[in-house]
Amino acid sequence: MRTLIALGVILAASVASAQTRSVYIEDLTWPEIRDAQMAGKTSAVIVAGGIEQNGHHMALAKHNVIARYVGGQIAERLGNALVYPVVPFSMAGDPIEKTGHMRLPGTISLPSEVFLGVIRGVALSAISAGFKNVYVLGDHGGGQSELRLAAETLDADWRGKGVHVYYISNTGAGQKVNAYLAERKIAPGGHAGVAESAQVMFLDQQKFMRKDKYAVAAAGPESATGTNGDPALATAEMGKAFLDIKAADAVEQIRKVTATK
Repeated sequence: MRTLIALGVILAASVASAQTRSVYIEDLTWPEIRDAQMAGKTSAVIVAGGIEQNGHHMALAKHNVIARYVGGQIAERLGNALVYPVVPFSMAGDPIEKTGHMRLPGTISLPSEVFLGVIRGVALSAISAGFKNVYVLGDHGGGQSELRLAAETLDADWRGKGVHVYYISNTGAGQKVNAYLAERKIAPGGHAGVAESAQVMFLDQQKFMRKDKYAVAAAGPESATGTNGDPALATAEMGKAFLDIKAADAVEQIRKVTATK
């Protein structure tokens, strides 16, 4: 009896440790993931990012930095989820024709079928690991159709086995961010503009931002500078607000879709 009690205490301590150590699976050992699942963390969050040019003023890691933070915030707010490593590449243009962001150095672009396959592979890995709900979303504007297709086809394959895969849209969050800027009479811009710059500024301005290049970024058309908008208008306070909007919007969607299951 004493042995069983001792084992129960050890297991409880292990579960508590897994709950508090991190929501990111790459920070955990496999027994910690197992124990977290036993403690109720049966959902997985998968966020796609991207490596692409972001003008003269912002490093290529933008989407991945944002995606990791937002994924963590979603998991923390849900309370029953762990976050898979960010899918680091996106559909960003044709590397042969040099369209889209591939026209400037550093961008990494995947073909549609490869991106779709990667998302499916990560989601299937989460299912194999024992997660019962898998949420798929992307910070990058491109690839949303592929994210939706991956989620819907996997859900059709697995819902009969008690597993669900959901696509979480970023459209609503984008509209809320633009409304925030409009209220303050700030033009939303677009790629690598005020909204994206603000988010990265909040997360790690020193590492990823080049303040001395803000004027260059806003000096010409996006085709020449790689930037659409004036990053000098961005603030870290704005960035925190935008990141909160993204996390809150995703959690709202998740709660709606899971409430019907």
